[in-house]
Amino acid sequence: MGNMSKLLNKPLRAFTLYALIILVLSIPAYYWVVDTIWLHEIDVHNKTVEGHIKDGFKKINLSSKQITDAINIWSQIQPGVKISPVQPNAIRQDSVYEVIRPNLYAQEVFERFRGRSTYFYIQGNPYHLSVETNVEETHETVIAIAVVTILFFFLLVVGFILLNRKIATQIWQPFKNTLNRLKSFDLNSHKTIQLAPSEIEEFEELNQALGKLIDNNIAVYNQQKQFTENASHELQTPLALLKAKIDLLLQDKSLNKKQLELITSLHTPLARVSRINKNLLLLAKIENHQYADEQTVYLNEILEENIEILVDYAANQQISIENPVEEPIIVKGNRHLLEIMLTNLLVNAIRHNIENGKIGITYQAPVLSIYNSGTHSLNKDTLFKRFASASVQSPNSGLGLAIVKEICNRYNWSITYTFTDNQHYFSITFQ
Repeated sequence: MGNMSKLLNKPLRAFTLYALIILVLSIPAYYWVVDTIWLHEIDVHNKTVEGHIKDGFKKINLSSKQITDAINIWSQIQPGVKISPVQPNAIRQDSVYEVIRPNLYAQEVFERFRGRSTYFYIQGNPYHLSVETNVEETHETVIAIAVVTILFFFLLVVGFILLNRKIATQIWQPFKNTLNRLKSFDLNSHKTIQLAPSEIEEFEELNQALGKLIDNNIAVYNQQKQFTENASHELQTPLALLKAKIDLLLQDKSLNKKQLELITSLHTPLARVSRINKNLLLLAKIENHQYADEQTVYLNEILEENIEILVDYAANQQISIENPVEEPIIVKGNRHLLEIMLTNLLVNAIRHNIENGKIGITYQAPVLSIYNSGTHSLNKDTLFKRFASASVQSPNSGLGLAIVKEICNRYNWSITYTFTDNQHYFSITFQ
């Protein structure tokens, strides 16, 4: 879960990356567009200046000395324009050029100039005319555009984040409502889930699909529980008859030793089947909430009664039981179910113990722990599942801890298992 990200953050990251790429590509594109437009405007400007100069010299009638003086004065007041006499064989076609040279107004600064070179005649004498204009304003314009673009980029990203959060709060609220109801849904509650209608088509389709799936699961679950309960009820009578028949056979004095041993060997599997049937019926009743009556129960009394019953059984296996708990453990529930819960935990502690082992009980409100000696951890994944620990050789039905888990679920208690310092700990938290 630590590396997971929210759904809405993924398009936001893609959008930000895309916008950043476009921003980076837009700066040289801006530069090229602005530079091209600027150079075109400079060329038009230079050509206009050229035309004015040519027309001006054509309209005036001056001597050669006056023309030279006028050219010198013009060069001083208009440094970007140069007029110089040339030989007739030096005349070339008009051209446009660029040059990087010191700025006449700032000699230490080299700048880019765009110029136009042309030739014309004054009173029959050829002259060369060059008009140059500074192009550096383009860079300043591009820098200004880049700054504004970056500013708008950040405004766009920040605005999108804020808008994204607002949309997430409004649009995704039906999805969050559905998710919260699914988290709180309990199949054992026998109640279908009610999902609020949504104006968003995809969420409404999701709600309908989930509702249909949950209704089907509830129906199947109820059918399975009903089948288990019915099957257990139906098996009770045949099992009782079978046990009675075996007891009658054992009283028959005409049976030889081999026949008696064969009939006696049927007792163990029959007792196990009866116990499984009884436990399945108990589970079905718990799931169907047939133990509805609740009362205030002192678990200390139940623990003492169970220990008194099981102490001899544990002693035969060289296992000691310690119960130092003096603080009253008071809960509300069905006393019969609580007796079954604690009995199963104590029997489980005896069954999974070692030679010369011990069983202990601790209580630190609201947690009751029953622990016992052991050599290795039990399988946590299957520990509370039905028939997880059952085997053909073992008299264990594999339903004891499953019943404990079901009783805890019945009262919204939690049960956990840990293995620490060669001790199995089963802890119930009374909420």
